[in-house]
Amino acid sequence: MKIKIAIVDDHQIVIDGLTSLLKDDVDLQIVATSNSPTEMLLLLNKFKTDVLISDFQMPELNGMQLAIKAKEANKLLRIVILSMSDDGGLINSMLEQELIEGYLLKNASKQELIEAIKKVANGGNYFSDAALNSMVANSNMVKHNTTVNITPREIEIIKCIEKELHNKEIAELLFISERTVETHRKNILRKTNTNNAVGLIKYAKEHKVI
Repeated sequence: MKIKIAIVDDHQIVIDGLTSLLKDDVDLQIVATSNSPTEMLLLLNKFKTDVLISDFQMPELNGMQLAIKAKEANKLLRIVILSMSDDGGLINSMLEQELIEGYLLKNASKQELIEAIKKVANGGNYFSDAALNSMVANSNMVKHNTTVNITPREIEIIKCIEKELHNKEIAELLFISERTVETHRKNILRKTNTNNAVGLIKYAKEHKVI
């Protein structure tokens, strides 16, 4: 039996392109397409679908919100996100929640896309090399952030430093002494292996501390 596919993307040109790429494969059948995630939920109830190919950034519902609702309605539905973004944290989050079985970037080749669809339809997972690299990088980042053990109070201090507040201003805001603020600053720089405020804020943003 053919693998039944639904495609949702808010750009019609993307849907047209995917339809053109997939229509000649004898193992695949496109049963529904839509520019609207909300409409796609209705179509998924109407047409038996094995694999949903979904964009992530869309009006009404984003890819994660759509996946949650689609999986609630049909636990057997397999979902592949096709996106411009390679946000490792986002991909890891969707995978951990068992919302998706695949993730590719929109620069994927026809061959890779078809391979992903068939693998996912047969019970496997498929993540492009770029997606995997981003997922690993995000996992390492989270692991490192956990390792350095930045406390809630230190996070408050970092946020104040980001606002370019002086020690006296931070002390007044947090109801602590200037000396305590200075101690916190030294400990934070030591933990993050940074030398100044600029390096600290860069570290904090890269490691999603703030």
